[in-house]
Amino acid sequence: MSDELPRIPLQFVEYPPDEMQRRAVAFNALLQRRRSVRHFSDRAVPRAVIEHCLRAAGSAPSGANQQPWHFVVVGDPALKRRIREAAEAEERAFYEERASEEWLEALAPLGTDAEKPFLERAPYLIAIFAKRYGVAPDGHHIKHYYTTESVGIATGMLIAALHHAGLATLTHTPSPMGFLNRLLERPDNERPFLLLVVGYPEADATVPDIQRKSLDEFVTWR
Repeated sequence: MSDELPRIPLQFVEYPPDEMQRRAVAFNALLQRRRSVRHFSDRAVPRAVIEHCLRAAGSAPSGANQQPWHFVVVGDPALKRRIREAAEAEERAFYEERASEEWLEALAPLGTDAEKPFLERAPYLIAIFAKRYGVAPDGHHIKHYYTTESVGIATGMLIAALHHAGLATLTHTPSPMGFLNRLLERPDNERPFLLLVVGYPEADATVPDIQRKSLDEFVTWR
């Protein structure tokens, strides 16, 4: 007996070449405006917007379709404060003890430090967890495949969806991030992957004047 899933028609929309070009140009222009933001407003963001963006992230491809991700959306002010306190403790240890001089020199032009007020000010934090393995109803472990790659793709799609919706984001990765399991009551099989800060930027927010690589610098055609 075959375990193959039943098949359904592919919902694919084909566009004429000129429309494909127009859409590609427009999407590129949209994402070129995306920047990591560190100055967030405390303006409220509609929950429905976050939900739709999470649905988009949940449509990402994954190894064996195991969808090895879990997203915890944090809007509670007290919990955001506890996350900030824990993250800043790890960041202080990083800047004062763990980071090499070379790493600190690489970060210096961006103006980052151990203080992370955006973790408390932004309306939402989305903690992204990677499931190292699944757990069946009877308790036995289910091996997951390409977990890091799958969660990375889903995270990229979430960032793009939030930007497309009109929100700013910041990827934050304090190391280690085990405190997120404790504060957010996540099980041992889930590994913190990334903390995504989400909201509106401050009206006077600025970002470093960085340059992105040209296409020729990061693409090879063969």
